[in-house]
Amino acid sequence: MSRFRGMLQASLNATKKALTWNVEDLVPPTERFIFNFNSKDELKKWHLYSDSEYGGLSSASLEVPDNENGPTGIFSGNLSLDFIEGAKLKINRSGFCGMRSKKFDGYIDLDPYDTIALKVKGDGRCYISTIYTENWVNSPGQEEDNSWQAFVFVPKDNWYIAKIPLALYLPTWRGNVIDAEMEMNPSRVVGMSLSVNAEGGLPGARTGAGDFKLEIDWIKALRT
Repeated sequence: MSRFRGMLQASLNATKKALTWNVEDLVPPTERFIFNFNSKDELKKWHLYSDSEYGGLSSASLEVPDNENGPTGIFSGNLSLDFIEGAKLKINRSGFCGMRSKKFDGYIDLDPYDTIALKVKGDGRCYISTIYTENWVNSPGQEEDNSWQAFVFVPKDNWYIAKIPLALYLPTWRGNVIDAEMEMNPSRVVGMSLSVNAEGGLPGARTGAGDFKLEIDWIKALRT
């Protein structure tokens, strides 16, 4: 009988341990790395764009050089308000560059989180953080993803962790805010981007044509 009780107790303990493990496994961590610019392999996850695709003269680059404190990403380039002479213009204004992640394999679920955090070193300009989600706002049949944007403005020449609540990301259509009550679906995130414009942004930020440089260590999702 004692042997049977011992086996029963061992079985109960194993079951309790398994149930406890499953419950803990269902609770996501308080933070999740989305991008970590600690390797040149990170460059394969991004592609660059600028107004040069539409007749503008802006240019951008993304690199992960080695440095004393370890590798970090550097998004840099030059913003120009000019157009190529004789170009067939497809845009109303120039002076923008961006880096957009390639689409995730499916999507990532950020529903357990409420904030996007970026460890960056700025140059006095205001940058734009964009989250792309599966298309449910735009017209059915369109392949373009829904975009949600928020400003990123950090102190010049110092590392800073910028935290942006997901609730502050506004729905946009080709760079313009959609004037309607809409809510992001964070469980269907298909990509992200960082961009910069020569004009606009928050008060006090550097504007105008010229060079830009943003160093990036990582991008995370947080549950605060």
